[in-house]
Amino acid sequence: MKNKIEMGLRIVIGALLLMSGLNKFFNFMPTPEMTESAGLFMMALGETGYIFPVIAIIEIVGAGLLISGKMVPFALVILAPIMVNIALLHIVLDPAGMGMALFLIATTGWFAWNRKESFVGLFE
Repeated sequence: MKNKIEMGLRIVIGALLLMSGLNKFFNFMPTPEMTESAGLFMMALGETGYIFPVIAIIEIVGAGLLISGKMVPFALVILAPIMVNIALLHIVLDPAGMGMALFLIATTGWFAWNRKESFVGLFE
């Protein structure tokens, strides 16, 4: 049962990340409403010209790994900075979206906890 729940959550999180990553290239979903400070922050990131494509590639690769179930610990490692920044954006600048951010953090944290033996080498 636990494996089926995890597989379902991996697919859901992977699909969310895949859609988010692809949207950064193809703009097929509207940008959600944000507070002024969050909007300014996102515009500043966009002005760099490289941040959003890099984030998109990481999201797409991480999503593919989560959906396939291959190299899930690696997917969690490369996605961790993105997940933390999603959470911080909503905690600090745009609390309205905090529900989804907390879901992403809680779910990926649960995946990592279930694979804690894969991360032992990172903390030696």
